[in-house]
Parts: sequence; structure tokens; C-alpha cells
Amino acid sequence: MGFKTVFKRYEIKYLITKEQKNIILEAIDPYMALDEYGRTTIRNIYYDTDTFRLIRDSIEKPVYKEKLRVRSYCTADEKSTVFVELKKKYKSVVYKRRVSMTEDQATRWLAKQADPPKRSQITDEIDYFVKYYETLHPAVFLSYEREAYFSKAGDDFRVTFDENILYRRDELSLSVEPYGTEILPEGYSLMEIKTSGGMPLWMVKVLTDNSIFKTSFSKYGNAYRDFTFGIRALPHEHKEVITNA
Repeated sequence: MGFKTVFKRYEIKYLITKEQKNIILEAIDPYMALDEYGRTTIRNIYYDTDTFRLIRDSIEKPVYKEKLRVRSYCTADEKSTVFVELKKKYKSVVYKRRVSMTEDQATRWLAKQADPPKRSQITDEIDYFVKYYETLHPAVFLSYEREAYFSKAGDDFRVTFDENILYRRDELSLSVEPYGTEILPEGYSLMEIKTSGGMPLWMVKVLTDNSIFKTSFSKYGNAYRDFTFGIRALPHEHKEVITNA
């Protein structure tokens, strides 16, 4: 327990139709493989202030933004391993720190009722974050079904497809089965390309040939717009295909 990870990478998002997803899956088959977990249901609890300061700041598209969440890859109980993640984005680069512990340890730590089970630079950063924002508390439960593909070449290029993205504002527990309000437009998937370097030319060609354009889609941001303003996400075109991250 206490596993620590630091990521630094680009995360590029696309809203795609079922037909586009099938085209992409066929195109990536020679280069990528489904990871060992297959289709996984990811569960998250996002923390925010009493005034939803973190997500309000984020949807203004600042140069720098940050968020805190607890993630589980199964229905958790008090002893299940979960991941406390501090995610920051600066000038399109995503920096993610995460540390693992039991669900009970994570809940008590973030509620300022206990210390983390093991101290590290990451836990110190999260402690500072929690202290700085003062009123942080569980704000939204958000889940989705993910298919994740990794590069057969052994580099860090990854492609994920998220569907059935649900949020709720009650029963904010990782021990409760996913349910809630769907925030994806009907018939669409959210594809994310994750890489620390450039995008392979074969992927650039697939996106260009099929007029698949990058989008801005925050799961938590769209949930906030929905429960605050009643604004639902709609598929929309954007300016260009990224040719080099």
C-alpha cells in the first residue's frame, strides 16, 4: 500500500460516433492492443469547495488548472485499494500525481481526520492542496466504462474510449454501484489520446481522413454545467487535428 505515480503527458480528446469508433478500432489493430483489464468501469469522487471553485475555475479555460479526486476500478469497501489523484494542467500538458491506499484511509485523510498511511512528496502536495482550498469535500460521483489500448511498440502512446459517463450528487461513495445522469450525447464515445510525445503518423492519417477533430470535453465540467445550468453536452466541431502533441 502507498504506491506512488507521477504522469506528465498530453491528453487530447475527441467526441466520436459509433461509426468513427469502428473505423479507429480497425486502424489501430496493427499497432495497439487492449490492455489486460479489458472494459473497465472507473469510479471517481471529485472533491471541490462549497462554491465549486475548482470546476468553475477550470471551465474558464485558464492557463493552469487543477482538481482532486479519489478513483477506484471496482466497487470498493473500506479495505479496497483506491487512488488519490491530484491532476494539474498547464499549457496543455497534464501532470498527474497519485498515491494508493485503502478507501477508509483516503476518506479519513482528505477529511483531515488522519494522516496518510505513508508520507511522500505527493502526499505533501495533496496536504497543501487540501489546506489551501479549506472547504474541500466530496462533491460529485462520476463513473464511466473504459476500453484502454496500449502501443505494441512499447512506448507510452495510449488510446482510451469512454462510454456510459454518469454523474450523481448523492451517495458519494465508491462502495455504491454506479448510477446517475448520462452526460455524453446519445450515440457518442469520448476518445482520449494520451502521449508524452508526438502522435504517430498513422493515427494522424486516420483522424485526418475521417475528419475527426479534437474537442474540449471535461467530464466533471459537463456534469457541473448540467446540474447547475441544465446545459447538456452537444457534439460540435473544432478547429484542427493535432499533428504533433
